[in-house]
Amino acid sequence: MIREYQLNQEEAPLYNALLEYRKQRMVSFDVPGHKQGRGNPELTEFLGRYAMSVDVNSMKMLDNLIHPIGVIKEAQELAADAFGAYSAFFMTNGTTSAVQAMVLATVNPGEKIIMPRNVHRSAINALILSRAIPVYVDPGVNEKLGIPLGMSIENIEKAIQENPEAQAILVNNPTYYGICPNLKAIVELAHQAGMKVLVDEAHGTHFYFEKSGPISAMAAGADLAAISTHKTGGSLTQSSILLSGPGMADEQGYLRQIINLTLTTSSSYLLLSSLDITRKYLALQGEKIYQRVLEYANYARKEINNIGGFYAFGKAEINYDSFYAFDQTKLSIHTRDIGLAGIEVYDILRDEYQIQVEFGDLSNILAILSIGDRPVAIERLLGALSDIKRRYGKKADQIAVNEYYQPKVVMSPAKAFYAKSKQIPLDQTIGKVCTEFVMCYPPGIPILAPGEEITTEVLEYINYAKEKGSSMTGAEDLATEKLNVIDQL
Repeated sequence: MIREYQLNQEEAPLYNALLEYRKQRMVSFDVPGHKQGRGNPELTEFLGRYAMSVDVNSMKMLDNLIHPIGVIKEAQELAADAFGAYSAFFMTNGTTSAVQAMVLATVNPGEKIIMPRNVHRSAINALILSRAIPVYVDPGVNEKLGIPLGMSIENIEKAIQENPEAQAILVNNPTYYGICPNLKAIVELAHQAGMKVLVDEAHGTHFYFEKSGPISAMAAGADLAAISTHKTGGSLTQSSILLSGPGMADEQGYLRQIINLTLTTSSSYLLLSSLDITRKYLALQGEKIYQRVLEYANYARKEINNIGGFYAFGKAEINYDSFYAFDQTKLSIHTRDIGLAGIEVYDILRDEYQIQVEFGDLSNILAILSIGDRPVAIERLLGALSDIKRRYGKKADQIAVNEYYQPKVVMSPAKAFYAKSKQIPLDQTIGKVCTEFVMCYPPGIPILAPGEEITTEVLEYINYAKEKGSSMTGAEDLATEKLNVIDQL
């Protein structure tokens, strides 16, 4: 449901302040050293004089992100109003820093946090920084598609009953594949148990402006939500917003202190102004824009399924529990029925058709539609997929491959990460405890995380992913031929 705003969403105070700064033709004896682009002509030619002229340092008229009292404060208040939040914090270290701030602000060292295991690596990194103890909830798996789901209400209730001392629950809304849990019910369960609800909403900016999309974190009553406005909202890459609900009203000062632990003191005004301008645009035009995006996505989904072999799944897969709602702007396309892994289709699209989709895993590809998509680009994707089926399609791959395996957690991520370790060949690691991450990137969801036992099943998955051409990241060994494991338990 679209809200009525309390503030004038036509205003863009930070953007206007930068325009005024340009008019003043300020002589700069501060940083950055390129001095409004004059000192680096090649970079200025590449990025443009306008952009370089407002790549500036914090000053009185432009406020300061680590202690906002002027135009940044006003811009953040407008963002809170637009997103239906109690407060909003602009983030220039990406949503990674917002996710980490959520955990650090609510869970102290040694305390527990409930979360699904198919979280982004930033959430597990937050456990290392906070020394919190994860209680992993099995998100469930759609065996047909080979993808993890959300968390079921039954499993969350069980986790709360078994861990009543947990301080918070972290939820993905949506997952990379567009799957949303029953967020409102989760919030109610958590609050009844005295726990905070933290929502990784990196791919859900548009939920706040869609008329009929899945419920947003703030509308569901969550305490904190991290949104990547650059992913589906249109701001510059690395710009994000941390939203807080009324449940954090008494902790605003502490939350700011936590954010400032990892926030750069040299925040880019290009990123900040992009948040201000994007908030204005979405508040005024978002409902109309995302209605068009949904029409494009549903048209593409229907046409992809008409090709045959590919399956662009949607609301038909909803089970009203661990798959409670679906983000229709995500074109998650199952590829195994044409005999190709998702990563193989991903590579073919990029290398032969100059089409870059978000990622390919072992069973699916993901194409994300948002405010900048055009019909001509969608038709190009449809044509390429049809051509790939004709040129490369073969007998359906019957090998069952899941993107999620329930981990064997031996110790906390922090304890393992800081433990004495040694690096050994991959084929010698079975039964050992890993001290680092292994993941296919994108999407950046760990196959292995610090503190988990390396099993035959996981090792087979890593080798299969490497064989299919997945980009393996996280390990100290860039080739992922060796892993760091606990030297002695």
